[in-house]
Amino acid sequence: MGVTFANRQDAGRRLACRLRELAVEVDLVAGLPRGGVVVAAEVAAALRCPLAVIVVRKIGHPWYREYAVGALAEADVVILDRDLIAAAEPTAAEFGQVITEEKQRLRDYCQIFTPFTHQNFAGLRVLVVDDGLATGATAEAAVCAARRKRARQITLAVPVASTSACERLERVTDRVITLLTDPDFATVGQYYEHFDQTGDAEVLALLHPPAGHPQPVGAASQQPKCG
Repeated sequence: MGVTFANRQDAGRRLACRLRELAVEVDLVAGLPRGGVVVAAEVAAALRCPLAVIVVRKIGHPWYREYAVGALAEADVVILDRDLIAAAEPTAAEFGQVITEEKQRLRDYCQIFTPFTHQNFAGLRVLVVDDGLATGATAEAAVCAARRKRARQITLAVPVASTSACERLERVTDRVITLLTDPDFATVGQYYEHFDQTGDAEVLALLHPPAGHPQPVGAASQQPKCG
């Protein structure tokens, strides 16, 4: 599968077009920091919805931290893949240490973004957005957090996802929308020409634009052209 999106902004604009074609109605767009917020900002601007974040952290294998065995999210959400953990060689104490470390990182991360997090999800139709789904663990944690914050309806929208991640998220959301689902999915970055790391400052700028800028900084200033 070749490159599909120029960057996260391009992916967000194209995802917004698809959502408008499907006449998806939402009250709030919630991005996953960091890269997911860049995509979500474009969607929020196009749909003329408020932009929020749901803070998440991946739980990595004790020996290979990039290999996810679960995820954490605000609202005290912990998602663990019990089968992966049971088949792994590390001890329960080693996994416990990783979870403890990630919980502290999650608390630190929440401190950064809490002033710009839409705390009241109660009764809202929430659109959860990320830049792509590999395992779907962090997205599932975000969805569970939105549920605990009493969202009335939760739709997940991403530019690209693995088939297994889509199946996983369809079990916990009201709807999953993707532009591309790939059974041979390897990494999210392979579908982007430019997939640079997003910094906290960029996310904060998107969430808290300067005075006189009603839409997120860097987001589309007008309805995107579709087709």
